[in-house]
Amino acid sequence: MKTERRQLSTAEERRETVLRTAIGAFAARGYFGTTTSEVAKAAGISQAYVYRLFPNKEALFTAVVDHCFVRVRAALEGGAAEAASASPEAVLASMGDAYARLISDNDLMLVQLHAQAAAVSEPAIREAVRAGYARTVEYVRSASGGSEEQVQQFFALGMLCHLLVSIDAEAVSAPWTRTLTTGIAHY
Repeated sequence: MKTERRQLSTAEERRETVLRTAIGAFAARGYFGTTTSEVAKAAGISQAYVYRLFPNKEALFTAVVDHCFVRVRAALEGGAAEAASASPEAVLASMGDAYARLISDNDLMLVQLHAQAAAVSEPAIREAVRAGYARTVEYVRSASGGSEEQVQQFFALGMLCHLLVSIDAEAVSAPWTRTLTTGIAHY
């Protein structure tokens, strides 16, 4: 009989597993409400191993924030590649559609919202959010060729999308929700 050898994962593979698991944990309870032991349990590893990969909860959370910005960038790149034309309007619209699809993953959107809330009082998280937005804004500007106003509008619309998804605005039939949701695609 052949015996299968179990292949151990590398630290980098474990780190990626912890990050993916931590997204769900932090999405559910936020930075302040989530413990590293909850992340460890969900990832199927010991809390001590989490600390081998990340020195503290703050470092874990900022890594999760960075990971989410990487996912946002990938979605925007995909959207830019699928644009109907090279005009700033077409590229921004296609990137916006790709982003709307991405935030239908509530965990990613929730981590973004929790990160913005924690950034108010936690300097390291504030810096991670700033750095993520800096990279994202520069990418959108470069990829779209849009004006300052167009890029600002793109991000303002993204923030509105966060609000609409988080309050499930489409489930409420009222003049105020129609005002906010008109022309905005949700998935």
